[in-house]
Amino acid sequence: MYHPLDPATTLFMVIDIQGKLAQIMPRRESILKNTSIMIQSCHMLGVPLCVTEQYPAGLGHTDPALLELLREEDPVLEKITFSAYTDEVQQMLEQKRIANVVIAGIETHICVFQTIRSLTGAGFGVYLLQDAAGSRSEENYLSGLDLARQMGAVVTNTESVLFDLLGKAGTGEFKAISKLVK
Repeated sequence: MYHPLDPATTLFMVIDIQGKLAQIMPRRESILKNTSIMIQSCHMLGVPLCVTEQYPAGLGHTDPALLELLREEDPVLEKITFSAYTDEVQQMLEQKRIANVVIAGIETHICVFQTIRSLTGAGFGVYLLQDAAGSRSEENYLSGLDLARQMGAVVTNTESVLFDLLGKAGTGEFKAISKLVK
């Protein structure tokens, strides 16, 4: 059962928005814009985050527009498995007592899907930001969204997740995040 997102028990995961692959995404602008908004908002709300890079020697590193927003405490983790639920990520989720994982990333039908399958199988609540995810083709993107739903993920959008994390208006964080999403 899903409950309101709590900054203390939620982690934001950015999956493989990197180099050559990110450059050819048809939804690139939306992916970068909404992932940037999420990173900045997570820093304001104290939501931990991590970034994964699939085989960076071949695909390049995380997009510079996102890298410049990261803080020292935001891990960038290399992987060669398609699922980002690696031993290192599993340990991080356990140490931080994470219940829910919010995901942005590419490609929706491969690494994002396999990560969602791993996370839901391990008992985590998973939220996929459809406005911060993509694949090289629209057909594969839509297939990835369907696969995410079949695995039990909530397919949602950046603004819905942010206001769920906020919980109420009238705070400094609410005002700052409202400016980001306008």
